[in-house]
Amino acid sequence: MQGDPEVAVLRLGHRPGRDERITTHVGLTARALGADRVILAGDGANRAETVADITERFGGPFAVDTVESWRSILREWEGEIVHLTMYGLEVQNVEAEIREAHRERREPLLVVVGAEKIPFDVYEAADWNVGVTNQPHSEIASLAVFLDRLFEGRELDREFEDAEKVVVPQAVGKRVVEADDE
Repeated sequence: MQGDPEVAVLRLGHRPGRDERITTHVGLTARALGADRVILAGDGANRAETVADITERFGGPFAVDTVESWRSILREWEGEIVHLTMYGLEVQNVEAEIREAHRERREPLLVVVGAEKIPFDVYEAADWNVGVTNQPHSEIASLAVFLDRLFEGRELDREFEDAEKVVVPQAVGKRVVEADDE
């Protein structure tokens, strides 16, 4: 969010043929709900173009980075790391501490979401292993709930810059217009 330290989302893992939409939706959710960028690693990097296209059409700022290996990102990150996992501490019990580190101590935040079985060194690298719920669920749902709690709903009022298209809210139906017509 504007004025806050950086929030980046690192997507770990990507199962080709199975995760094409999931990896794309991790990037779109990160963008829509206040993150500054998404980092797609390994095979998931092929989804970068789709997320960048949405950003170009519906506005930003939002960056899409690709890397061969996520391990260097975790090693070199200069800030706090949150790993979203159903095995972690309950989000409602750690969200204030994470918000304080992010906003008040001005620490950049890396939010890690996985696809397949996550290596134990991710759990060890994280400052917080956070469970949005301790039940099986989607990494997209975890990311959405976590970002909403981190930003306390402020992300819902975000204005996107340099958009070509704008969604016009309405009670029934769909309406997307050219940004110049809005």
